Amino acid sequence: GRRGRNISISVTRCVASSVNIFPIKSNNYCPSGLTLHEICRKRQLYSHLSLEPALSGFLRQMLIGAGGRRKLDNRQEERIYACVPQIIPYTTTSASRNITPILLFSQLNSLSSSYDQPLQRALTMAVHGAPPKRKEIYKYEAPWPLYSMNWSVRPDKRFRLALGSFVEEYNNKVQIVSLDEDTSEFSAKSTFDHPYPTTKIMWIPDSKGVFPDLLATSGDYLRVWRAGEPETRLECVLNNNKNSDFCAPLTSFDWNEVDPNLIGTSSIDTTCTIWGLETGQVLGRVNLVTGHVKTQLIAHDKEVYDIAFSRAGGGRDMFASVGADGSVRMFDLRHLEHSTIIYEDPQHTPLLRLAWNKQDPNYLATVAMDACEVIILDVRVPCTPVARLNNHRACVNGIAWAPHSSCHICTAGDDHQALIWDIQQMPRAIEDPILAYTAAEGEINQIQWGATQPDWIAICYNKALEILRV
Repeated sequence: GRRGRNISISVTRCVASSVNIFPIKSNNYCPSGLTLHEICRKRQLYSHLSLEPALSGFLRQMLIGAGGRRKLDNRQEERIYACVPQIIPYTTTSASRNITPILLFSQLNSLSSSYDQPLQRALTMAVHGAPPKRKEIYKYEAPWPLYSMNWSVRPDKRFRLALGSFVEEYNNKVQIVSLDEDTSEFSAKSTFDHPYPTTKIMWIPDSKGVFPDLLATSGDYLRVWRAGEPETRLECVLNNNKNSDFCAPLTSFDWNEVDPNLIGTSSIDTTCTIWGLETGQVLGRVNLVTGHVKTQLIAHDKEVYDIAFSRAGGGRDMFASVGADGSVRMFDLRHLEHSTIIYEDPQHTPLLRLAWNKQDPNYLATVAMDACEVIILDVRVPCTPVARLNNHRACVNGIAWAPHSSCHICTAGDDHQALIWDIQQMPRAIEDPILAYTAAEGEINQIQWGATQPDWIAICYNKALEILRV
């Protein structure tokens, strides 16, 4: 896109002149036996980067922390110092306030630059004296545009994801891909047909591997599949309106983590449906996965766009939903005669997405249609947002809480950016994200934080899946 070309131009111009920013001294200038921290202080690298605190912080983490307190000789010091001019140009990009390890080591791949690998290799060699063991980013190109995506949580399938195509016709696809850590390449393990694009895909939340290897998809109906290589088999179609030839499409669903026999769906017909799932082991070709409606309720005055179970109250019975009426509503399966309105948009703008904090069930995040900000809510203080994350320059498409931290959340949008925020200073205003990644080739329409892989975030844009190491 145009922005990508502009970034490339600015990088090229700065690289040409960057040698004058930090002139390399002779070895006679450097006394031996300094730590990386002492080198950075002596060369005044931190003061040079005073206008870019995020980058300065990264240097402290990467150039200092990675080397510990081990003493380095003159030659190692010079090699580190020689890398700095190559880092400086990237502070001129559009994401200069959000410089991150991913940006430094991966952004240039998207910009077709030749500086990324030499920089990564030089930094790692200078600190460790060995080539890097793992890439910071892996990419997979699908045959079709992608929308839905989800990480597998099974312990024996570390880098397995399910992807759903977005083709504006009846015939669509779901593909299961897996990363080979030895070859650093993604490969398709199974591909199967799906009616209409999937509005959501989820693997069964079974981190111990005791349930069958299932995944579910939503679209016209809720479907449950048994994963296999190469064949993935349809186990059951869950339809609560069998007396009609028409269906109300499902906008989303959520699989209960505490009780994987519960799945909740949201629909454009204003309802939420809680399904009970019975799973069993395969006996020959006998289909042993079935489902029944446990309850169905009118959740909103208009279409319901998302549903998510909360970990509060034991994690089984409480869930929330958002919809076209602009409200966030909370329900308890034990007391369905009433609901609690947690938040209502002042302009009644439809709310599209909902996500609960994985570690602190008091907090949830939501995003309105065409909004450039994410709203953080505290259920103990209903109707009043405790934070607004508003650094995106185009509408937000996805939100994902960290699986291992109560104060980190990632957002992604049409501005090509994935931003990670630290919200621990709430209720004080949160002005800037702590990490950022820019997908130069397209608008990010999906983001997922690996539940059992907290160091990895997955994004989708155009036909591409990328997993980013954070």
